[in-house]
Amino acid sequence: MKRIFRYLLIALAAIIVIWSFAFLYGKGARKPDEFATERPKKASIVKKTVANGKIVPRKEILIKPVVSGIIRELYIEAGDLVKKDQPLAKIQIVPDMLSLSNAENRVRAAEISVQNAQMTSDRNAPLLAKGVISAAEMQGYDIALRNAKQELAAAQEALQVVRDGISRSSAGNTVVRSTIEGMVLDVPVKEGNSVIERNNFNEGTTIAAIADMADLIFQGKVDESEVGKVKLGMPVVLTVGAIENARWDAQLEYIAPKGVEENGAIQFEIRAAVKLNEGQNLRSGYSANADIELERRDSVLSVPESIVEFNEKGDSAFVQVKDGEEWKRTWIKTGLSDGINLEVLDGVTKDSEIKGAKKEEEQGMSVRVD
Repeated sequence: MKRIFRYLLIALAAIIVIWSFAFLYGKGARKPDEFATERPKKASIVKKTVANGKIVPRKEILIKPVVSGIIRELYIEAGDLVKKDQPLAKIQIVPDMLSLSNAENRVRAAEISVQNAQMTSDRNAPLLAKGVISAAEMQGYDIALRNAKQELAAAQEALQVVRDGISRSSAGNTVVRSTIEGMVLDVPVKEGNSVIERNNFNEGTTIAAIADMADLIFQGKVDESEVGKVKLGMPVVLTVGAIENARWDAQLEYIAPKGVEENGAIQFEIRAAVKLNEGQNLRSGYSANADIELERRDSVLSVPESIVEFNEKGDSAFVQVKDGEEWKRTWIKTGLSDGINLEVLDGVTKDSEIKGAKKEEEQGMSVRVD
């Protein structure tokens, strides 16, 4: 009896050992990898480049005075719409003391000349009536008197210009006027500020910046690696960071013939004319991105580029196509790529099952709550 019981214990122990090995082996055995499948589909593929830049008016004018002085009155502020020749500001002249003194001396000298010529004419008038002097000689005295009066008028006008900036014969230059029609973008001066006239040696003080906000352009830069693919007349789609869910169409109209080095890379300036729809408006200086469409394929057979493999030289591509229970390497002819989808010209059909990414086994996690 004891011998039988011993055999039973040995058999039971053997069964437990065998079952333990079988369980551990089955648990540790690696399951075959599973992969997702992709099917080619029709899609539109657009290859584009992105340029960073800003929105600026095509024509922005800086209005500067032609006389120096102090801003006495300002008639505008930023955001106002102005017409051509509309007054913007009025300047009070601060005359130069030396110029003022010379102008006053000139007037006094002209007054003395007029008095002298008048006395000479008055003294000789009776002599002409008595026939003592000829009419020709008297004509000379009259001409001298008229010349003296003309010089006095010119001296008085010059004095008024030096002192007030205006004269009797003209409105003067103390009123600064707009040279174009548009919107006032900036008024960098205030009433009471001193301003300097524009001349050959000084660009002068800016009274206002005015631009036509109905004619805007995108001004940006593209890298030298992309500038060869960009052509004049290409359509451009603009997005402005400050305005969400809005796009503006534009057309490329300028590519700089010379590049500029920035941060170790050569950049070329580009400009595109912005097409504003009715009711749309943009502010000058908005940061914007321009999507320039280089190539486009509509409704072509495509696959995700991530599932396409290339040979070592990079001149041939293939995919793994399901053949029964196995994956078969299939060479394909590729076309345009946008970095996400790749055009397939030959090698697979829309019904082909292509090996995709590997399926990751989800790891379960148990949490004990005390």
